[in-house]
This record gives sequence, C-alpha cells and structure tokens, in this order.
Amino acid sequence: MSISQDSIATRRRTRVRRGVVLIIVLVVVVVIALAAYTFSDLMIAHRRVTEVNGRRIQARMLAQSGVEAVKMFLMQDEATRAEAGGIYNNPFIFQGAVVIPEQDALSRGSFTVLAPLLDDNDPTLAGVRYGLEDESARVNLNLVLKADGIQEGAGRTLLMVLPGMTEDVADAILDWMDEDDEARDYGAEFSDYYSTLQPAYEPRNGPIQSVEELLLVVGVTPELLFGADFNRNGMIDPHEQTMSTSLGVDTTTTAVTDSGLSGATRGWSPYLTLYSSETNANIDGLPRIYINNEDLETLQAELSEVFSDEWTNFILAYRLYGPSDDDDNGNAGVGSVVTADTLELDLTQEPKGTFTQVLDLIGARVAISNQEEQPNNQNEQTTVQSPFDSDILAMPAYMGTLMNNVTTVDAESIPGRININQAPYEILLGIPGMTEELAEQIVNLRVDPTEDDEGSRSHETWLLTEAVVTVDEMKNLLPFVCAGGDIFRAQIVGYFQGGGPSARAEVVFDATTDTPRVLFWRDISHLGRGYALETLGVDLVEGLAAQ
Repeated sequence: MSISQDSIATRRRTRVRRGVVLIIVLVVVVVIALAAYTFSDLMIAHRRVTEVNGRRIQARMLAQSGVEAVKMFLMQDEATRAEAGGIYNNPFIFQGAVVIPEQDALSRGSFTVLAPLLDDNDPTLAGVRYGLEDESARVNLNLVLKADGIQEGAGRTLLMVLPGMTEDVADAILDWMDEDDEARDYGAEFSDYYSTLQPAYEPRNGPIQSVEELLLVVGVTPELLFGADFNRNGMIDPHEQTMSTSLGVDTTTTAVTDSGLSGATRGWSPYLTLYSSETNANIDGLPRIYINNEDLETLQAELSEVFSDEWTNFILAYRLYGPSDDDDNGNAGVGSVVTADTLELDLTQEPKGTFTQVLDLIGARVAISNQEEQPNNQNEQTTVQSPFDSDILAMPAYMGTLMNNVTTVDAESIPGRININQAPYEILLGIPGMTEELAEQIVNLRVDPTEDDEGSRSHETWLLTEAVVTVDEMKNLLPFVCAGGDIFRAQIVGYFQGGGPSARAEVVFDATTDTPRVLFWRDISHLGRGYALETLGVDLVEGLAAQ
C-alpha cells in the first residue's frame, strides 16, 4: 500500500511542530527557573538586609542601654559608686556588659563605656579606660570671657595652651563670643573680616552652641580642631597616620604601636567643652551654706548645725563688721583680743562685710567697737581673732570641714572651674596664676583616681594644706580650679560579640541633679566601631575571629 506524498508532508509538519513546542516548553521552564532563582535570591538578599537592619537597630538599643546604665550608676551616692569600683576606670561595670544573653556567645549583644586614658608623665595618650571623663578636666569655652572679667587676659591665657594656638586665633575666638563689635589686639569682628566673606555672616556675639562652631572663626581649621583622629576614638590608628601624612597633619609626636593604643595629636576638641560644672553641695549631697546670706539669723541657724559656736560667731562677726585693717605693726585696733565663742552679736544690724571667697576667713581679724567714749577720746575696740589659723600646720585640721560646708556662690552648681586632679598638664598651664613648676608639681603629686587613698583630694585646697602653694597663691587660683566636677563624657559602643553591625555615640551626662540626665548626644556610628572587639570586651569562645 503506497503512502501519498501529502500524508508524508503532513507527518513531517507534525513532527516539526512537536519539536518547536518542546523547545518552547524548555525555554519557558528555563525562564521560570531563572525567575524563581532570581526571586529566591532577591528574597534572601532582602532577608539579609532585614537581618542587618534589625541588628543595627539592636546595636543602637544596646548603646542606649549603656546610656541608661550610666545614668543609673550616677544616681547612686558617691560612697556607693566608689564601693562598686568608681567611675574613672571600672571594667567590671562598663566593659562588655551583656544585654542580649544569647547562648551562642557570638550573637551576644553588649555595650562598653570608654574614655581616653591619659599619662601624666607624657603629653600623649596611654590608651583607653572603661569609665567616664570629667568635663571639668577641659576648658569651658563659654566661660573664658568670665575668666577675663576676673583677671585681665585670663581668657587668652586659657586658650593659648591649646596645641598650635596663636594669639590671633585666640583673640578671634574671644571676639566671636563677646558682645561688643570692637576687635581685640589680634582678633576679628564683622566689620573688618566677616563682612568681606562671600557669603558674609556675623559672629555669634554670645555663648557658642557647639565646639564645631569654632570652624566659623577665622584661622580655625578642621586639622586644628580635630587633629589626626579621624574616627574619634581618641587614638591615632595606623591608617590614620597614613591619611594624616597625605593631608599634611603633623603626627610626628605620635608613636603608633601594634596595639593602636598610642599617643595622638587629637587637635583642640578633646581639650574643650561647653558643659563643665560641679555641684555646690557637701559630701552628703546637702547644699553648702551661703555665707553671704543677707539674713544673718538664718545664717546663724544653718552654721550652728555644722560648726562650733566659735566658728559660727566669727563668720557672723565678719559679716557684721567686716575684716579689720591692721596697722603697720600688725596690730588691729585698741583693746582686748578675744575668741569668737564669747561674743554676743546683734544680728538685726545691717551687715557690712562680704566674703569674696571662703579663704578670706584664714588669718582674718574683726574689730568690734564698744561705742563708749574713753578718756583719750578713742573708742575701745575688741579684736576677734579668726579660729582659722594661717599656720600651714593648723590648716589640715579645719580646711576639709570648712570647704565642705560653706560657699560664697549662691547657686546649686558652679560652672567652668578646672579639675586639678585630672586635667592634662597642658590645661593646667593655662590656669591664670599657674606656673610651669607648679603644674609639674601638681601632676607629680596627684594620685591615681582609682586608688582608695585617705588623702584623696576632695577639695582643691589640698594644694594649700600640703604646702604646695601659699594662702595668697591659693586665693588667686581658687576662682579657676576645683577638685572634681559632676558632668561627665564618654563614648558608648553597642555591639555584638561576634562582630557585625555596631552603634557608637558620644554622650555627656549631667549628674549635678538628683536624677542624672543627658545633656548632649552625638551618633558617630558612621565613623565605624572605632575599637577592636577585644578592646570592647568579648567572651573567650573557641573559634572567635577578630573582626
């Protein structure tokens, strides 16, 4: 039986169509498979992004946990804090604190609180410590003009200690903040400089809002303000030294070690603050007694609670009559010399004397007229000798009690004074009345803040009681110095012990009130974690690789 040509052709066309369909099916399967693979890969990428974003949010919350932990620690009284390790260098509290206690140590979330560790015997950094930095160890920019008011040129003196500072830049900074439009000797005001800029802008002529605002002042550059520490971790890391060389930033004084914990040219910002202040309270947290109180009866009641009759009466007599003027022979008036505990004072009188500072009490005399005519036409006077002897050997017996309980500042806090127990040598040199020899002596005498020392210098007058300075020298220094502040700064890093996303913030805490608060928060996560995981604190887990 023969097959027609038409049938053969039909069969061939059928086979061709079947082959084309198979190819189309295969192409469709491949396209669908590729689409499924692409979709699956996209979903995996989205999942990874979500996980990373989630861990970033967790890292920010870890850093916030560190902020709250610091606030809780500062809420405790000073004795309790000291018993728990203190705030200066306390790795038990501030290093690697676990917030997310995962069984897998690599996924554990932690925070660490860090501050720079300074070496008193070297102008460079010695590494990091786990604690808070006292803002009173810095120069308060907004109070340098006040220093000028206390002592002419004191503001410029405070600024001139900054590395690379010149007189023209120092005066320009002062001109930026003062209220007048008259340029200082080397300074600049709107009319003679800022008006010539494109675009022109006016100086602040008031308190500045941030340290970075100094970049608007003529002569201030980012290199001067921030130095070579580009990632703000308080150290010059090896890559930063390379970058600094290419940018022309001087790091010749910096010796970078393998650990990275080395000295650094950090610029001006680590020496400056807007926030330093100290609580005007005694060791028990109670307000000190304001001895210039106009209500003498109230003053007597307050003094009697903490002082003897002799101390109380002498302070009141000083207020009532003022200090006496000795004659050329050192004699005060005519009449008898008595102790203050025998006095009977009329506190309804208008006070004539005012204390400029607590140290006015040392070695003072008060002359009280008996208001009776004598045969020689002289009023008989009773001279009251101060119970606060000017003999250096007698001072340790009363100085701590006196400084702890009374004040001449009618405010809850005292801003801007410099902490002589922690300020770097360079800052000490800028204090009006300070000499190089005295600054070196202070640095050599002060103890490690972590030591529990009975002679811990809780008042700045330790310089006087330890015969480092004279009474007159201490009086000159007193408006500018303190023994410790109550506003603190730290960097807080939230991180996972296995690496990955992290968060880093620079935070300033105000502990001058019963409930500590955050004065300043700056997110610096964009600068990187800043510290090795081993520095921040990790658990010892086999196979953990540094990241």
